[in-house]
Amino acid sequence: MWSYAFKRAATTAVTLLAASIIIFAFIHIVPGDPIYVLLGDTATPDQIDALRHQLGLDQPIILQYLTWAGHVLEGDLGRSIFFQAPVLSVIADGAETSTLLATMTMIWVAVIGVPIGMIAAVRHGTWLDQGLSGGAMLMASIPTFWVGLYLILIFAAWLGWFPSSGYPSIFEGGVLNLRYLVLPSLALAAPNAALILRLTRASMLDVSREDYVRTARAKGIRPWQVVRRHIWRNALLAVVSAFGFTFAALLSEAVVTETVFALPGIGRLVVQSILRRDYPVIQGVILVIVVVYLLINLIVDLSYRLLDPRVELQ
Repeated sequence: MWSYAFKRAATTAVTLLAASIIIFAFIHIVPGDPIYVLLGDTATPDQIDALRHQLGLDQPIILQYLTWAGHVLEGDLGRSIFFQAPVLSVIADGAETSTLLATMTMIWVAVIGVPIGMIAAVRHGTWLDQGLSGGAMLMASIPTFWVGLYLILIFAAWLGWFPSSGYPSIFEGGVLNLRYLVLPSLALAAPNAALILRLTRASMLDVSREDYVRTARAKGIRPWQVVRRHIWRNALLAVVSAFGFTFAALLSEAVVTETVFALPGIGRLVVQSILRRDYPVIQGVILVIVVVYLLINLIVDLSYRLLDPRVELQ
C-alpha cells in the first residue's frame, strides 16, 4: 500500500512538472501583450520598455519559466499584473465561491444521480427504467448555460425564490447567502447527475450478472439484501472514481456558469484574466486546478483499497 502510494506520488510530481511547462509555454504563445492592456495605445516606447523590464517580460522565456517555477516551489505564484497583488490572494478571493459551488453541485449530483440510477438498475427493462434513462440522456445533452438561463427565468424572475446573480460571502452575511448558489449549482449538476445516474445503473447491472449474485438469489436472499450486500458495494468503485473526476472537472466547467450568474469565482477570474493578458493569474489558477485534479485522482486511487480490500494496487 505504502509502496504504491509513494509511486503514485512520484508520478503525480512528474505530471505536475510537465503540466507547469505546458501551461507556461501555451500562455506565452497566445497572441497579445499585457503591456498594451495596462498602458493603452497612447504609451510611449520608453514607458513600454520600462514596464516590460519591470515585469521581467524582456527576459528569455526559459529564464522566465525557471524564475516562475522557483518562486512556485517557495509557495509564491507571483504578482498579478492587473490587480498589483499576490496571485495567491487573488485566487483566495474567488476560491470561496468556487469551492462552495463545486461542493453544493456534488451534493446535488449524489442526491439525484445515485438513487435514481439505483432505481433504474433495480427496475431494469421496465417503463420506469426507460423513462429515467431517457431523461438522463436529455439532461446530459442540454448545455449548462441553457439550463442556467431557464433556471433564472423560472425561479428568479417569475417565482422570485432565489437571487439571479452575484454572491456575497457567507463570512459577511451568514449561511443564508448560500441561496445565491442554489441555481448555479443546479445548472452545473444537471449534466453531471445524468452522467452519474447512467454510470450507477450500468455498473449495478454489470455486477448483477455475476455468478455470486445469481447464487445469492438462488439461496432465497431477499432482493433488497442482494442489492445492498452484493451489488451496490461492488458497483461503488466505478461510481467513486467518477465522483472524483466530476469534482475536479467542475472547477473548469464552472467558467461558463460563473459568467452566466455573475459569480465572483475562479472560473470568472480566469476569463477576465485572459482578456487582460494577466499571465501570472492565468498560470496560477490553471496550476492550482491541475494540482487539485491530480490530488483528487491520487485520493480516488488510494480509496479503492479501502472500499474493497480485495483490490490489488500496482
